[in-house]
Amino acid sequence: MDSYEHLLEKAYKNVKVVEQSSERFEIPKVIGSVAGKNTIISNISEIAGYLRRPIEHLAKFLQKELAASGKIDNDRLILNTKLNSQKVNEKLQSYAKEFVICNVCGKPDTEIVAEKGIKFKHCLACGAKSPIKSKI
Repeated sequence: MDSYEHLLEKAYKNVKVVEQSSERFEIPKVIGSVAGKNTIISNISEIAGYLRRPIEHLAKFLQKELAASGKIDNDRLILNTKLNSQKVNEKLQSYAKEFVICNVCGKPDTEIVAEKGIKFKHCLACGAKSPIKSKI
């Protein structure tokens, strides 16, 4: 039989830590360039890491919302159209609202969980569960 301390250590290893921070949630701005007919977003992996979402999920959302095909190449997203950074930043804000920020408490400490084919945002801060309306 395990000791209480051992079981407590084991439980702490399995619990997801929610970092308490008083600063405002702010998505990093897009760093990119236009090369010919393509728009290259060079900090997409940094943005995906900040949002704590897979880079593929974020890229797929941007491709759908911006009506552009693209591919991920060496932690860069290459979109096959000319875009300005303001439009991409607006789409990142809408991505955060739909897939990251909790509908109840407004904190970004969420994870996406699927139950019976329906995807939910589960908030690690307040425990709320909100359905995700967008299909990607």
